[in-house]
Amino acid sequence: MTFRLPDRDELQSLAAELGQALDNDAADALLSYFAPFREGFKYLEAEAASLPRVRYPERSFRFPQPDENPLGAWYVKTELHGADKGPLQGKRVAVKDSIFVADVPMMYGTAALEGFKPDFDATVVTRMLDAGADITGKAVCEYLCLHGGSVTASTGFVRNPHNPDYASGGSSSGSAALVASGAVDIALGTDQAGSVRIPSSWCGTVGMKATHGLVPFTGIPGMEAGVDHVGPITATVADNAAALQVLAGPDGLDGRQGEIPVHEYTQALGKPVAGMKIGVLREGFGQPAAAAAVDASVRVGAARFKALGAAVEEISVPMHLPGAIIWSGVVIESVCHALQMGGVNFNVDSVCSPALADAMLGWKSRLHDVPVNVLMVLVFGRYMERYGGRYYARAKNLVPRLRHAYDQALAAHDLLLLPTTITQASRLPASPQQMTDDYIVQDLFSTSANACQFNITGHPAISIPCDMAGGLPVGMMLVAKHFDESSLYRAAFAFEQEK
Repeated sequence: MTFRLPDRDELQSLAAELGQALDNDAADALLSYFAPFREGFKYLEAEAASLPRVRYPERSFRFPQPDENPLGAWYVKTELHGADKGPLQGKRVAVKDSIFVADVPMMYGTAALEGFKPDFDATVVTRMLDAGADITGKAVCEYLCLHGGSVTASTGFVRNPHNPDYASGGSSSGSAALVASGAVDIALGTDQAGSVRIPSSWCGTVGMKATHGLVPFTGIPGMEAGVDHVGPITATVADNAAALQVLAGPDGLDGRQGEIPVHEYTQALGKPVAGMKIGVLREGFGQPAAAAAVDASVRVGAARFKALGAAVEEISVPMHLPGAIIWSGVVIESVCHALQMGGVNFNVDSVCSPALADAMLGWKSRLHDVPVNVLMVLVFGRYMERYGGRYYARAKNLVPRLRHAYDQALAAHDLLLLPTTITQASRLPASPQQMTDDYIVQDLFSTSANACQFNITGHPAISIPCDMAGGLPVGMMLVAKHFDESSLYRAAFAFEQEK
């Protein structure tokens, strides 16, 4: 879209929306003041964007046939080979379809973006390829990554590999389903309210949301810079640690990062948990919508740590429950703004994609197609504008208090333990035609009840499978001090090996 200045009528209409009446003379005067922007923005249009170089340009793609996509988890299949050797040599990797893979279609869960192809690779994609992995496709994600279930993508339901009548969880729905089904070894997901950990809990995979800023977010549409995370989903703890070891560290492009410590996470594997102190977070259990089977399974999991020699005790962090409200206050207006701005985060020093911003212009003309959860974000976010950021400011000011509450608990314990999701996978409607708004909203709120808090506090959190109940997985979440992912892997690996 070529830039042009508004004409007089448009300017008067815009001013009226702001409560300011402009007569013709005042409007003409403003237009004359705007005149320098006409040439200035032509310059911005003409200058080539400085984008990361695509290191592995030979790639091909095709859309899967129905018989090779029984779970609805693949968006597009690819053949993209990385380096000839590396720590992930031969590993098959799926990339969530909100993460840039250059010259490969990206739908971001919405048919409004069909035909869009990113113009560069996300840093995490380049790092996977540098480590010798093969990118075998893009995994379906929920509509604009705004749902914890797996029913809102324009491509249809994503089904749980353990029982296809149930959801896989989201918004990294296809990523977890493909790992759990054995189709890939590693999948990349994004996590702004639990979207790596939720589907890992429902599908029985290992999902890591590392400390905020540890893994670069370059080449991924943001929601709110303070909650944006990207991380690995795997079938085993060892593969997860190896993947994070490849992904972690500054890329010099993402302003969320700064100076960050990176460790050899695979060295934590095999270390005993004897002597570790684990606090079982009381507020993570017994919530009104919680399933008794989940609470019981996770408490049995906690007891297994005790049998392994860890000191396990129940603790309380009262702010955990209102932490979800604090997350909402921080995120909802930011997400609404980010969607209006084509996934571009303001006030973040990072690489932006003009191509995505252009592609996102079209989706707002199709609001009649959006699922109810997206409509809720847009309408409520717009409504909140009348409060002038008042509640965003209040929520942001409570984040340090919430972070300190967890830090206090972690000062006396190596890890916190709680259910990842308070329910198991939800049963899918019999068909898309039978899906209701109530169903969508139910999974919208219940899935992130224990997860979203750690997005705003930045603590690392991992979901690991701890049980099967009624034929469906139960996920247990471990939380550690900032940049102490090694303790998470140490405990998770010991737990996994004792099964």
